Amino acid sequence: MTMAHPHPTLHPARPLEPPEWPHCGRDATAADPVGCRGVHLSGHTACLAHLTRAERDAYLTGLGPGSHIDHRGTTFAEPLLAALLDALRTPTEALRLGFANFGSAVFESEARFDAAVFDRGASFERADFLETAVFHSACFKGNARFESATFGGRAMFEMAVFEELALFDSVTFQQEAGFSQATFKDIATFETAAFEGNADFEYADFEDGAKFSSASFERRARFKSATLGEIVRFDEVTFKERAVFESAVFGYIAIFESAIFAGEADFRSAAVQHHALFHSVTFRGAARFEAATFGGDLRFDRASFERPDHLGPFVCAGRVGLSGAVFGGPVTLSFAARRVECRRTHWTSTAEIRLRYATTDFSHLFVVSPLTLVAEAAPFALSDGRTLEEEAFAGAPDTRVRLVSLRGADTRHLVLADIDLSGCLFTGAVHLDRIRLEGVCILDTAPRRPRRWGHGPRFTPRRTLAEEHHWRAGRPGAARGWNRAVLLGAGQVGPAQLEPVYRALRKAQEDAGNQPWAADFAYGEREMRRHDRTGTTRAERGLLHAYWLLSGYGLRASRALGWLAASIVLTVLLLMWAGIPQDSPKQEAASRVPAGGGTVTFEIGETSPRNPTGDRFTGERFEKSLDVALGALVFRSSGQPLTTAGGYIELASRVSQPLLLGLAVLAVRNRVRR
Repeated sequence: MTMAHPHPTLHPARPLEPPEWPHCGRDATAADPVGCRGVHLSGHTACLAHLTRAERDAYLTGLGPGSHIDHRGTTFAEPLLAALLDALRTPTEALRLGFANFGSAVFESEARFDAAVFDRGASFERADFLETAVFHSACFKGNARFESATFGGRAMFEMAVFEELALFDSVTFQQEAGFSQATFKDIATFETAAFEGNADFEYADFEDGAKFSSASFERRARFKSATLGEIVRFDEVTFKERAVFESAVFGYIAIFESAIFAGEADFRSAAVQHHALFHSVTFRGAARFEAATFGGDLRFDRASFERPDHLGPFVCAGRVGLSGAVFGGPVTLSFAARRVECRRTHWTSTAEIRLRYATTDFSHLFVVSPLTLVAEAAPFALSDGRTLEEEAFAGAPDTRVRLVSLRGADTRHLVLADIDLSGCLFTGAVHLDRIRLEGVCILDTAPRRPRRWGHGPRFTPRRTLAEEHHWRAGRPGAARGWNRAVLLGAGQVGPAQLEPVYRALRKAQEDAGNQPWAADFAYGEREMRRHDRTGTTRAERGLLHAYWLLSGYGLRASRALGWLAASIVLTVLLLMWAGIPQDSPKQEAASRVPAGGGTVTFEIGETSPRNPTGDRFTGERFEKSLDVALGALVFRSSGQPLTTAGGYIELASRVSQPLLLGLAVLAVRNRVRR
């Protein structure tokens, strides 16, 4: 008499059609006309569970280690299964079977096949394990078939060895599935399998690859330190909780196309869960993540991509971590993410990173070939012509890509295209004079506001580095408008550190022919020299201050023209006040008669200019003064008679005004040339 199974709800609905083998048929009812589906034993018309005790004992006595057994559809209670397995043990208690066929069998209690050796393989297709199934250290020397089986309890395959095919397609694991340290010497397939509990494949060795296509992992999936063979497929797989592939090794190709890594990241807290961990993973070939979706974080920290070609496009609602990763070949990375961390990433060949929405960090980046960071304007196109869906970013205000740090990075081969650099930290980067900025890159600007009494100065409009904002915002009595929000992480940065950064960026833009940007960086460079009290002498600071005051370091034409206009006005006023004589000089004739007689000598000269008195600001005096001032602008003498003071005034204007005009012309040239 068979035992009533303890978990009837775990049984899948049995088909009404009879099985393909001669079956027992006991306990048939109107609801179940097929009855017992156990296969007839040879020479009997019943299954093992429905034999008489004498018939069962006779059958078990005829078995021995390595015997082939066929118990398809049979229901096993604990005493019956234990008796069967005991008949197959060697004198040393080792369990050894030939070919074992348990297709559609039902195991009502714990099924223990630990350390069993299946010499010709085994079939557990559509089998029901209502309690724990233990295959710990089992060895399948032939094919191991578990298709469509259901494990109602834990499925324990730790350290099992599968020498030929291991087929777990459409299997349902309702509790924990343990395959840690298992060895799969041939292909292992878990296509459309359902892992409803934790799935543990730690240190598993898939020598020839594995297929998990369309499988679903309801709880945690662990593949830590697993060796995943030549070809491994996780396409269209759903990971509803954490997926851990830390230190795993992938062979020729790893396919995660259209995979879904669900989970939501809480961006209000710094402790965001990492829902897809590929930390320290090795990809010896291609890594395919096209159209994959990550609901939380994706971490490739310290991963090694030995022969990559492209990664993505995919969508990550959290952050993509590539810090410490090494890319050993040409690669294109394409994805939409909230944040991308590339700190200490090592690129040994040409690479292109195409991003959307992301804030990225390139601190301590190392590149030996051109690396291009591009902000992608339109959604990514997939290989089949479809457009990558970006539901995670629905309602996002813009698709801008922001770079926040280049500190410690080697930028000699770095190209930035259409990147927002308004919050980027540049100090500490090397070879900035060789960085390339393409497209429409954005930098922060100096604050501008109307000049009002008591509201501080109005700053010259120009492109500025975020670190200058940090420095100015942190100074005592700092003017409003400098960005204090990005002060965190700036460190101790001042004019001495910013001056070489501005100089290097100026040279890079000059080499690229971008003179307007080069002019702004030149302005910033001189501003930092003017404020640097450690590396710039007082005399040099004084000269720079005068240069800044007169013409904005030869870069602000309006300032030079303003001073020129003021100089002309001042010259005119001074000439009208003291430079134009009271009256025009008159000619005078004087005669001189020698004492002894003789020829009379006449001397004709002009009277000396008299200092003006009375009303000095008349229209006539203005015209004469303006003529003198404009003549001095082009080194031309007006020919006007001047007082002694007027001569000095004209001399000063003939020195200052052409200088200011030259500074204005120079500033215009620096702003408009390309």
